[in-house]
Amino acid sequence: MDKLPSHYTAQYRQQAPPKRPKAFKALLAAILLAIGPLAYLTAVTIDFGTRPPAQTLPMNAAAIVNRCRALHLLPGPPSNFHERTASDRFEPGTKPVLVKNATIWTGGADGLEVVKGSVLLADGLIKAVGEVDNTLLKKYNDVTVIDAQGAWVTPGIVDMHSHLGVDSAPELDGSDDTNSVSGITQPWLRSLDGLNTHDEAYRLSVSGGVTTSNVLPGSADAIGGQAFTIKLRPTKERSTSSLLLEPPFSVNGTDDHLSERPRWRQMKHACGENPMRVFSGTRMDTQWAFRKAYNTARQLKEKQDQYCGNALAGKWNNLGDFPEDLQWEALVDVLRGRVKVHNHCYEAVDLDNMVRLTNEFKFSIAAFHHAHETFLVPDLIKQAYGTTPGIALFATNARYKREAYRGSEFAPRILSDNGLKVAMKACSDHPVLNSRFLLNEAQQAHHYGLDETLALASVTTTPATLLGYDHRIGFLKPGYDADVVIWDSHPLQIGATPKQVFIDGIPQFDKPFYSDKPAYFQKAPEVPNYDKEVKDALAYDGLPPLEPVKATGDVVVFHNVSSLYIRVGDGIKEVFDVGTSDASSQTVVVKDGEIQCTGVSCLSSLSGSSVQRIDLEGGSISPALVSFGSRLGIHEIDQEPSTNDGRVANLFKTENPSILGEGTLIHAVDGLQFASRDALLSYRSGATVGITAPESYSFISGLSTAFSTGAPHKLARGAVLQDITGLHVSIESSNPSISTQIAALRNLLFDHGEGELKRVFRQVVKGELPLVIQVQSADVIASIIQLKAEVESHSNTPLKVTLVGANEAHLLAKEIGEAGIGVILAPRPFPGSWKSRRILPGPPLTENNAASVLLGHNVTVALGIVEQWQSRNLRFDVGWTSIEAHGRISKTQAIALATSNVEKLLGLKTPNTDLVAVKQTSLYDFTGKVVGVISPREGGVNLIL
Repeated sequence: MDKLPSHYTAQYRQQAPPKRPKAFKALLAAILLAIGPLAYLTAVTIDFGTRPPAQTLPMNAAAIVNRCRALHLLPGPPSNFHERTASDRFEPGTKPVLVKNATIWTGGADGLEVVKGSVLLADGLIKAVGEVDNTLLKKYNDVTVIDAQGAWVTPGIVDMHSHLGVDSAPELDGSDDTNSVSGITQPWLRSLDGLNTHDEAYRLSVSGGVTTSNVLPGSADAIGGQAFTIKLRPTKERSTSSLLLEPPFSVNGTDDHLSERPRWRQMKHACGENPMRVFSGTRMDTQWAFRKAYNTARQLKEKQDQYCGNALAGKWNNLGDFPEDLQWEALVDVLRGRVKVHNHCYEAVDLDNMVRLTNEFKFSIAAFHHAHETFLVPDLIKQAYGTTPGIALFATNARYKREAYRGSEFAPRILSDNGLKVAMKACSDHPVLNSRFLLNEAQQAHHYGLDETLALASVTTTPATLLGYDHRIGFLKPGYDADVVIWDSHPLQIGATPKQVFIDGIPQFDKPFYSDKPAYFQKAPEVPNYDKEVKDALAYDGLPPLEPVKATGDVVVFHNVSSLYIRVGDGIKEVFDVGTSDASSQTVVVKDGEIQCTGVSCLSSLSGSSVQRIDLEGGSISPALVSFGSRLGIHEIDQEPSTNDGRVANLFKTENPSILGEGTLIHAVDGLQFASRDALLSYRSGATVGITAPESYSFISGLSTAFSTGAPHKLARGAVLQDITGLHVSIESSNPSISTQIAALRNLLFDHGEGELKRVFRQVVKGELPLVIQVQSADVIASIIQLKAEVESHSNTPLKVTLVGANEAHLLAKEIGEAGIGVILAPRPFPGSWKSRRILPGPPLTENNAASVLLGHNVTVALGIVEQWQSRNLRFDVGWTSIEAHGRISKTQAIALATSNVEKLLGLKTPNTDLVAVKQTSLYDFTGKVVGVISPREGGVNLIL
């Protein structure tokens, strides 16, 4: 039994009776032994004199003592945990597995341990790592042997911030259990009670290597409730409880385990804007709610401590019942150090509030989540009570609300440099970011400077440790759970995909799809040097200057260029590429934003010119990208209306202002906002043009525009490429009905509109302006195909129709190709709604992704984004999509996905002729760093310094 806390020991000593002679003690022991059994049947009063007073021993005295002593046991595994021979989650009948010839990242030695050899899985456990003794192997029959052929093997990914199962896919009213808004502090709520076993995202997350998820309540409340950690494999029981990993003993309503160390509990807290918005309060209100709740818990804890102090001191008279309150018991456990608190908290003011709260009430926080400003205040984080909190971060997702505005891609590196534990999240924050791609958050963090071993740890060992499960998951060690991933490349390489995932030793894919990748993919990518950017992020309080700088010379010479791709008409042309030919690195000479010549021989023509030279170190020059699909250029901070252009009126409603006149369409060009941080980050990442439609959640959005993401204002040279590019409508919502929206579109296409609306639709019917339709469902797409044919049969002119989103377009790939309709896809689909649920996920679940299927049916395909912060990652989306296509997409076709194809589908008549200069490799992987934009439109070279 664990030793009692010192204050109980001291209290007992102060109130102990005078010492008795040994003979008296022997007599007393004999009497107690004789009457002991009766004490459980009836209360017995014993009086041996005037000191101490007679005590009435309750029937359940032993249970009370056990309960009181158990209050001070801290969570953790039993001392003999690693003596177990089978997992508590073992499924009988599971075959043993030997993965041989593997490159094994164990997570040991601070992430530095890499072992060449084998991993033996049996009885739901890892039995051996490295060399597997034949004697051990012979203990198991019918062993499945997998030859990894040198592939990387890691622990299963641990997602420590998920809403999987409570914010289910597809999103339906009947399965939305993310947030309760019944009160601002509700520690008694449990995510377990809303966990949906039919969430379609479980298998998607597993396909990304995720084996364990910590399912949190949402962040609407200051205290949202208790979280529960689950394994993601389906179970024979098909029940919620069967998914749980080490649930607290109290979940089953039993006190049978009082003598054992308790299991860790998890709890969600949130501060800042979310509780403020939901409960119409201020930060002061939220913090008072925290203090009030914790004070209630503290008072209950003090009553329990006083009760147990008396019981353990033998003061049984008038003891009464143990003080407890089911609503507050979990928060009392927080104060006893038995709960991992996960705190959604962004900026310094809120972080400081929570640090003070921990010190006022003496409890620890396991991790600050989201935590966008923690990199600015690392010393503040270290002042939190008890164990220093870890930090759970997105890699690049920021600026969607004010408290996320200063978020930096360099935060993981800065925090780790300051000795703080960093976990990446998509924390995952599934489904805000699909946890299937949680590994991609670690890849991006590595690209921006987080150490290789820490990047791998950020989605495995670190979250396992912060959750309190590092005794069984997050590492590849004998005795640990058999949660193992075999990868098709180094996990930090772009597009890394599981070949197989084991959870509790059970393989999760019957027939996984993957492609063989080049040898260099089996090494971690060399990443750029961002030292200057890191210093600037700190020096400018998270808001460093992002504007490009004009080159100083009349002529800019790029040396050591390994590949050059340029725009020719509406296509992409390879000028030279060391990777596809016997060519050697060359020199590219640029004057006034135009390439003058290539090769050493053209240098002789530079006499008399002011020359600036840039060594690309084997890098590349390729066409700049075009970003579409978000509110880039009309939004600065999504959740701050004053920073945005705003939403257009719904033409289906009668309250539209008459001042607009009949049939007026909104022009996005009129609401453009330049020099937003997302636009400038887009430019610095090679997406130099944005195409944006007016913001709308209704049928007709309006007319899109094309603009330069790097321009300082609308009147600058080349700021607006084209005032109007296309007409945008949406047929996704069922309000009004889909059939009503199709009927309205038919009427407009058959010339039944008014004013500008009628004029613009006439342009659409004549094929002069593309009709861009936001749509997901294959059923709606089929109606659009029929409507297009109906209109064309009357006009005898092909319509230019582009589908955007189109999660289910692959189901009609042949018909879409025959109809001459183009498709702009989100790079990685998610079944977020009923109408978008039939996705083609790509490897390892399906052989092909949607892009390759559509291209195979001669559909013009482009890549888009959803939120403006994603624009900076468009370069990586191109590379990833190409890799998933198993070589079916050439390099020029891949580049076209985010350049010429976007322009063609959205009606940009003058192509974006900007070129992007990248150091070290290409624009499309994690090694390259954009250093300049060659812009004929602006007549010069803009450097990214």
